[in-house]
Amino acid sequence: MESTVAITALPKTKAAGKSLPLAVAELTKAGLNGLVVLTTATGFYAGATGRMDLAQFTHTILGTAILAAGAAALNQYLERDCDALMHRTASRPLPSGRFKPESVLLFGIVLAVIGLAHLALAVNLLTSIVGAFTLAGYLLVYTPLKRRTVWNTLIGAVPGALPALMGWTAARNDLSLPGWAWFGVLFFWQIPHFMAISWLYREDYRRGGFVMLSGSDAGGERVARLAVIHAIGLLAASVGMAWLGMGGTVYTAGAVVAGLFALMVALRFAWERSERRARQLFLVSIMHLPFLILLLWLDKPAAVS
Repeated sequence: MESTVAITALPKTKAAGKSLPLAVAELTKAGLNGLVVLTTATGFYAGATGRMDLAQFTHTILGTAILAAGAAALNQYLERDCDALMHRTASRPLPSGRFKPESVLLFGIVLAVIGLAHLALAVNLLTSIVGAFTLAGYLLVYTPLKRRTVWNTLIGAVPGALPALMGWTAARNDLSLPGWAWFGVLFFWQIPHFMAISWLYREDYRRGGFVMLSGSDAGGERVARLAVIHAIGLLAASVGMAWLGMGGTVYTAGAVVAGLFALMVALRFAWERSERRARQLFLVSIMHLPFLILLLWLDKPAAVS
């Protein structure tokens, strides 16, 4: 009842006037899931031996995209009350009244089932199983923990990184170490990225009822410490991929330079802990992962090909 009062206190947004395709794209988090698909595609490319199987690659991308869209819709269904309380999410399709909750629930379930079935039948069973763990971890573990513990971001980074491993399993049908190395890169990358976001929007998260570390860490020391520690982990995991034979000299040099730069920005945030430094960390993290992916695609050793 308390949430209902808070929700009605927020002004109506313009979301209801958006076109249907735009509303569906927002419901399925098309922009964010584009990055999910890209990390899956990179995992497949890294794991492919010889000439890449384009049919298998296409089925992997399609199944992952459908599964990710379903997961996003179900996440917004579960968090619709909290989203309605926050200024940054109040215009989403459910809080704004663009779609009915029961329709979104059915839509999300159908997409998730289709995505998992497609991966199992058109790719391989292992990839579908990893996808199922991703879905369950995201919806049944991470999503509810966002209202219960400040460590939800660390826990949520696991399902957040599993799509990278799905690409590897789709190409190799195994869970070998190089695939886990790519998973590690995605895991470590997420923490500085989301620590910056949580610091920038800490008041909005508190308003929405999410238990974020930034909400209880008034000075930001723990938030910044986590960002720095995982920036170091990101550098180590990125270089570790080259050590495992997944990247050549150009990749290694680029990964070291980009990793050190990201670490420097995280250290600046730790030193100052201002919104300006947090925004810089956020922007650098956005650029870092696509740059690393580009290096992997451009400098794949022949031994891996």
